[in-house]
Amino acid sequence: MKTEELDADFLDSLRVLFKNKTIEIAVCEAEPDADDETAYLLRSPDNRKRLMEAIENVRQGHTVQVDLDNWNR
Repeated sequence: MKTEELDADFLDSLRVLFKNKTIEIAVCEAEPDADDETAYLLRSPDNRKRLMEAIENVRQGHTVQVDLDNWNR
């Protein structure tokens, strides 16, 4: 998360989510775009084209169901 998002509302939401619980908070600097895999994938023109095609296929209802339980059989 971005440092400007660290405010009283953030702390209040933690208090509500974890009411009467002991929590642990760890903080470290994130790599650029580490929190956004899509942004990383969209950097490559080939990846961007493929992702946009896949999104359009889903919008048009062109999907395939795969039964993972029987994938290797």
